[in-house]
Formats: sequence, structure tokens, C-alpha cells
Amino acid sequence: MSSRSGSTREYETSDQSPGRLASPLVPESSETEAEGLIFYHMDLYGSRERFDIFPEEPSGQGDRSPGDTRRESALRNEKFQHSQEAGCDLEKEVAELAKMYGLDEDREKELELLGGHLEMVESRWPPACTGKAESQGSVYNASKSSSPVKDQSQSTKQQGLPGEASQDEDQSKARAEDEAESHAWSREGLSSGGMSGEWGSQAVSEEEEAADVFCSTCKMPIRAFDKLFGEHKDHDVAQLPSAEESEKEEIHKNMCKLEEQIVQMENFASHLEEIFITVEENFGRQEQNFEVHYNNAVQVLAQKYEEQLEALGEEKRQKLEALYGQLISCGEHLDTCKELTDTTQELYLENDKADFMKAAVTMVDRLEEFLKKEVDLELSTLPDFEERVIDFSEVEQLMNSINTIPAPCAPVINPQAPNAATGTSLRVCWGLFSDDTVECYQLCYKPVSNERRSDEQAEHTLKVKETYCTIINLLPNTQYEFWVSALNAAGISPPSERAVYVTAPSPPTIKSKKIRSCENAALVCWESRDINPVDSYMVELSKLTDEENGDIITESIVGIPNCEVLIHLQPRQSYRICVRALNLGGSSERSEPVLIRTTGTYFCLNEDTAHPLLAILDDGFTIACDELENPECDLPVYDNSFTRCIGILGSLIPFPGKHYWEVEVEEDTEYRIGVAFENTPRHGYLGANNSSWCMRHIITPSRHKYEFLHSGMMPDIRITVPPRRIGILLDYENCRLSFFNADIAQHLYAFNSHFQHYVHPCFALETPGILRIHTGIAIPPWTALP
Repeated sequence: MSSRSGSTREYETSDQSPGRLASPLVPESSETEAEGLIFYHMDLYGSRERFDIFPEEPSGQGDRSPGDTRRESALRNEKFQHSQEAGCDLEKEVAELAKMYGLDEDREKELELLGGHLEMVESRWPPACTGKAESQGSVYNASKSSSPVKDQSQSTKQQGLPGEASQDEDQSKARAEDEAESHAWSREGLSSGGMSGEWGSQAVSEEEEAADVFCSTCKMPIRAFDKLFGEHKDHDVAQLPSAEESEKEEIHKNMCKLEEQIVQMENFASHLEEIFITVEENFGRQEQNFEVHYNNAVQVLAQKYEEQLEALGEEKRQKLEALYGQLISCGEHLDTCKELTDTTQELYLENDKADFMKAAVTMVDRLEEFLKKEVDLELSTLPDFEERVIDFSEVEQLMNSINTIPAPCAPVINPQAPNAATGTSLRVCWGLFSDDTVECYQLCYKPVSNERRSDEQAEHTLKVKETYCTIINLLPNTQYEFWVSALNAAGISPPSERAVYVTAPSPPTIKSKKIRSCENAALVCWESRDINPVDSYMVELSKLTDEENGDIITESIVGIPNCEVLIHLQPRQSYRICVRALNLGGSSERSEPVLIRTTGTYFCLNEDTAHPLLAILDDGFTIACDELENPECDLPVYDNSFTRCIGILGSLIPFPGKHYWEVEVEEDTEYRIGVAFENTPRHGYLGANNSSWCMRHIITPSRHKYEFLHSGMMPDIRITVPPRRIGILLDYENCRLSFFNADIAQHLYAFNSHFQHYVHPCFALETPGILRIHTGIAIPPWTALP
């Protein structure tokens, strides 16, 4: 009971609607109450109107019986007990309320959100307010409990029990005194403002400021207590720090989007500026085009005018000349007629008949001859001029062409894109950053040459419709110069800026005979097939995990500047290795693959170091010597070859660790086998200097003699079983060189020497014979025995 009163106190302090707690606050015990006690709704509980419902009656401090004193004392003890129980843990009260409202499932989460907030509220609760609230709760509970007692009292009165009537009167007096006392306290609190009212408003203000959770539904910070009882009860909440981080992250995302929009708008503004400039340029070109066409049209019209005017003048001249000639002819005819008329009249005046007759005959002949001529009385030309039609088709064509587009602007050729080239082809791209209409493009290219006569290189021209073109049949690893022009009906544009493209290199060639490997590394060498240098090389490494099924795992090593690379491998594996060459144009095709097995040490023989009398057979690992009459012969030799000792060096073994190989020898052949530095003297013998270590076999009349030489010194060693297959173990880490009879797994001798540099295997023949070298052999386990 007290626990619920405490919860009601907290609820009132939190300024929540008290009506929701009416059900939990119904008392479970039925105390004896006085009749006529008025009951009020809980909405008035805790408000100022609540104190106005009690009538102002005198407290009635009259004479009291001892029974009344005992009842008053019992009621005060009960109030004191209630106030003591009201100080219980507030967390239990919240748990009980949560249970009554069906919030058990969310209890742990809500308590977690509350955290130390409940303790803070409890610590700030004033004891005085607690006591007064308890008193209010007791009055309220007493009023709620009086209803069933009242019904019972009425029933008892109807049954006529006089003994209980007096007891009811005593109880009614005690209740009236308690009510008066409570009412007096309430009026005192209302008149003075009351510590409870002041603290309550202060607590509400402080808790409003102490928002420690965030309501995701309302998007606002709230108190954790409001999640349990307030309007945010069914809302999703989160802890304030996590909500703050979430909001910061959301703000950061929005800022990023805003920055992207800023960049986009800046780019768009730049594009608008470019379009603005393009509009100005296009206007200038259109204006110039219009002016040119207009001038051309005016020129054509002037030319047509001059031609027509000239033709009209010629026609006039012809007409006038014809009329003038006809007029002259008519005048001559008139003159002849007048002269004949005058002569005839004079003849009539002649008196002498004989003279008359002579003259008349002549005159008659003249008149007859004159009259026989026809007189042209028709006009030779008409006064009207010919209707001339001016041909304006050319002018119309010029006028119509004013509205057509001009010749396009120069295209912009793009730089070479990655992987846009092969060894024999190139993909060239360009663009036209204007609104000009283009019918096709003219692409020109030629090889780039460092010679002075580069302009004399043959130029090639292609016409394409698109803004890209793939050119084939080119040379590998070669630079080409490209430029492009745009064409339409109005003409051709200026050429673009020239761009240099380069084709991909040719596939390298791996020198399989010069590959060196051991159990954990390999040194691969190759050569380029291109005249021009490349940028780098890439080695593709494929580990054969299942040779039958072809299951491979591929790795790549890039950025190799030279034509060799040291690769770290795994022991007892098989690898397939290919090489690609790279330049700005891309990568070449794969080279022919080589197979490397890391079962042992592989090396090859260096032919440049071989003595002229020493021959290397076809397998590359067998050396032979046929004659020894003149070791210091006059045969051509290389600068790095042996001149006195008929020997040869193997390739360098540049891998740390252990390396093992075997040499198959003949019993009747004298030889020297071992290791030597790169700078071992070529004019001396192996083992006779401090840069070589070797085992020597000599045949004496009495026995086979074996010597282990370094700087010309040898230990006293006797070998009873002549070895036919000699194993050599080179251990860089332990500074040890060991020799074994591989046939019987017998250790012969070991040099303990610090190798300052990597060494070469070395071999020499002192009598005619052959030596067979076996590489790629796994180190036998018996070599590790002492």
C-alpha cells in the first residue's frame, strides 16, 4: 500500500496525468470509515481544487474520551508508518507499476534507459513533501475505502444493532477530527505557498532540463521517466549519446552530399561558362558566315546586272546599226529617184527630135533597170527589245546557304587510354566540343621517328563516321602521331592537335637455358624483341597443383625494370612462368611459358667461360675434351674463358641456403670439380688460388689419387672406393662445401670457408674424357649425417 502511495508521489512530481493511476491506488484493506464521507475523482488529487472540496468546519477540540484518544493515537501511528514505508526504493515502485501496466517485457530496457536518473530523482525528493503527500494519499485512500464500510454500516442500522451504532459514532468523530486536521494542513500549505509546491515546480523544471534519452518518433530529447509514463511511452527511444552520434553521422553524410552538389554545381557553372563562350564563338562564326554569304549574293547580283546590262546595250547597238543602214539605203534610193525624175523632165523640154529620141532610149533603159530593183520597205529590226530572264538560282542557292551550318571546328583528340593498344593495333578516340554538324572525320597518322627527316615518313589517311577508330597492321612498341579533322558539306575543319600513341611491346623471349632455381627460389632471365625500350616487365607465375586436371593458381609480379627477376617459391612444387612487357600502350602477349620445378638446384653452363678445347654437348650438361696436345692453343677464345685450365664455370648460384648437384665421372678420367668465385683467374688452375675450392682426381701408377684443393693446399685424404657419381653440397649459411660418393652415400671431405660472395660451380678435364652434370636433385637425407 505504501509502495503505491510512493509511486503516486513520483507520478505527481513528474507532472503527469494522475487519472491513469486511479486503478493501482485502490486500497486493498478495508478500514472502518465514518458515514457520510464524500468521494471525489482522482483528477482532483494533487491540484489546488482538491483542497476546496472539504468544507471549512471547526476542528472540534472539545472533550474527548479515553477511547477517542486511543483511536487518535492509533491513526497517528498508522500515518507515521505510512510515511516510513513511503521511503522505500523507488525502483521497486516503478517495477510494480510496470508489472500492473504490462510493461514487464520492456522493464530491463527502460531501467537501462533510466540509469541513474531514478536515483537522482529520489535523492532530490524532500522529506517534508513526502510526508504531506502521504497524508494526502491516506485521506484519499480513506475516502476510497469508506464506500464498502458505508454500505455495511447502513445494512447494520437496518438490522437494528445498537452496540455497533455507538462504536460507529466514535469512529465518525475520530475521522472528522482527522479530516479537519488534514484540511487545516492543506489550507496552511495553500496559504503559505508550501514547500511542497515550491519544490515540485523546481523538480519539474530540473527534470525538464535533464533530458537523457532521445525519442526517435517525435525527434526530440526527453526524460527517461517519460518513456515509462508519459506520452512517449509507446515510442522508440535511444540513448542520447548514441542518438547524438547518429545525428552527427547523418549530418556528415548530408554535408558530403552537399559538397558533392557544390562540386556538381561548380562543374555545371564551368560548363555554362564554356557554353557561354561557345555561344559567343558560334555567333561570331555565324555572323561572319552570314556576311560572307551576303557579300557573295550581292556580288553575284552585281555580276548578273552587269551581264544583262551589257547584253541589252549590245542589242540596242545592233538595232540602231540595222536601222541606220536601212535609212542610208532608203536615202540613196530617194536620191536616185529624184535624179531620174529631173533628167526625165529635162528630156521633155528637148526640141530636137533626133536628140530627144537618143536621150529617150537611154533614159528608158535606165528607168527600166532602176524599176526592176525591189525596194525593201520593211523594217530591218523591231523597236521592242527581247524579254530577258535573269537566272537567280545561284543567288537563291547562296541565300539558302546562309541558314546552313558553316565548316566545323577542329576536333580534340584524346590522349591514349590504358590498355587501348596491342602489339599491332591502336584504338584512337577524339571528340567535337561544339554543335557543328559533321558528316565524317578524316584521321591521319604516321610513325614517329627521332631522325631529322621525320616529316618524310609516309602519312596514312582514313575516313570514319564515328569518333573512334582502331588502326591495325602497326609495328610493336612503336610511337605513332595522330591528328584528325571534321568534314561536312561546307568544308573541312582545321586539324586537331597532334597526339602520340604507342603500340604494346612484343612478347619477350625467356632464356630457358639460363634459368637458375633451387628449392625456394628461381632466377628467370629473358630478352626483349623490341628495338625501342619498354617501361617494365610483368612475370605471371602459375603453380601447378594438379598437372593432370590443369588446376593452376596464378600470381603476378609487376614493375620489373630489368630482363631478369628473382622469384621466391615453395619447395617441391612445379611452376609455369610467363613474361609480359609493358609500356604506356599496355602489356604484350604472354611469352612462351617455361616449367620450373623446385625439387633441387638448377643451373646451366656458361659457354663464355669454356676453354676452346672443351666442348658442350647437345644436352647442355655434358662436357667433353678430345685432345690435350696443346692446351695453350691459338684457337679463338672469349675474354672470360679459361686459357690454361680446360675448364668451364656454371652459372652463378645466387640463392642462400643449401644447394646440391652431382657429377658423373669416368674412372680413367682426370678432372677437377668444385666451386669458384666470379673473379677466379682464367689463366690458372682450379683450386690453385684462394677463389676456388675443388676436388681433383689424378691417376698414378699405383692408385687413384684424390686431392681437395684450395689455395694450392690439400689435406691428407685417402679414398679407397673410387666414386663414379660425386655429390656436391654447397651450404651458404653454414659456410661449408661437402663432397660425397653418391653411389654409397659416403662423405668424402668438407671445406669450411666463409664465402664472401655467391659462387659458380666449376668443372675441368685434365685428360680426354667427359663429365656429366646432374642438376635439380633433391638434397639426399644422408648428407645431413655427421
